[in-house]
Amino acid sequence: MSVLSDKWIKKMALNGMISPFEKKQIRKGKISYGLSSFGYDARVSNEFKIFTNVNSEIVDPKNFKASNFVTKKVSECIIPPNSFVLASTVEYFKIPKDVLVICLGKSTYARCGIIVNVTPLEPGWRGHVTLEFSNTTPLPAKIYANEGVAQFVFLKGNEQPEVTYSDRKGKYMGQVGVTLPKI
Repeated sequence: MSVLSDKWIKKMALNGMISPFEKKQIRKGKISYGLSSFGYDARVSNEFKIFTNVNSEIVDPKNFKASNFVTKKVSECIIPPNSFVLASTVEYFKIPKDVLVICLGKSTYARCGIIVNVTPLEPGWRGHVTLEFSNTTPLPAKIYANEGVAQFVFLKGNEQPEVTYSDRKGKYMGQVGVTLPKI
């Protein structure tokens, strides 16, 4: 596997792999986003699902209740202490069938105790990426909509896999916006 450069990412993005696409780093007064040397810094949209324990539900990945969240469309989201928020990328991704994408949280948030978690984007997957932000601190924490949150690193496989995510009709294929857990 090799890590793919800004030249490859730009070429593929202009052919529909990332939309909308910023061909350079945008920084001025913002947490940076856009194309970097060996990755793409994606933005978080303005829709947030904030975890709440108001209903005292059990968190069950096989029977997850939407009532565990309060949904807000805002330019800034406050994550309660020791809690988490779900959101999605502004960008829609279409991953080639011979590429795996790894997501890493931006250091600006990590240095504030805010962890960004995303599973890999598998070959052939497409959609808005659902992001999870964990506030590991005992204080409220802030996330800024339409600014950078995570870097996506593109890895080219030695060949196309026998079965891609799209071939097996993965349950998160084509997701738009924030998508809750599915079985």
